[in-house]
Amino acid sequence: MPNAPHLRRAHAKREQEMAAQSKVVDQADPNVIVRDNKPDQASEAANNDTKGDQGTRDLAAENASLRERLVRALAETENTRRQAERRAEDAQRYAIANFARELLEVVDNLHRAIEASGAQPAKAETDGLVSGVVATDQLLAKILKRFGVEPINALDAPFDPARHEAVIEVDAAGKPPRSVVGVLEDGYSLHDRLLRPARVAVAKSQPSPPQATEP
Repeated sequence: MPNAPHLRRAHAKREQEMAAQSKVVDQADPNVIVRDNKPDQASEAANNDTKGDQGTRDLAAENASLRERLVRALAETENTRRQAERRAEDAQRYAIANFARELLEVVDNLHRAIEASGAQPAKAETDGLVSGVVATDQLLAKILKRFGVEPINALDAPFDPARHEAVIEVDAAGKPPRSVVGVLEDGYSLHDRLLRPARVAVAKSQPSPPQATEP
């Protein structure tokens, strides 16, 4: 066959190349580590742990936020309940304010009737009409007090614009300036609130004495 020598040479060359490659592999550094393309399992586990820690922190933060919102909601509910109770208590406590204020006109008329009659304790016992008026006035005062309506003690007290209404200023020797020296109409309070101011006469402020001039 005319091509036989050529084929034998090609085959021999191929065997030489394979032998050379085998020698290179045999002489390779044994310390060289050949890595494959599979992902590193340790690195993947570390990544999973990191993701787990982040998820735990996120859940803890969300839990703290929900707890704070719950505490605020409970506090607002408690404040609303207390305000409602206070309003209900005030409504009950001061419900008779308008009625009591109108009833004070009856009290004023009873006082005027007693003063006009010039009644004294000894005379009131003999005068049936005046005695009845006095008894009615005393009974009405007890009923008003039972519901928290009481007169304001204004006489000789310092003038208080929150509780007194100044009707007139008068000269009052020996009385402190701006003190109440007369009560024209009694004032009343309902529990701790002003029901009607007392109409009073107030001592005038004394003018300051002129200062002596040096010669």
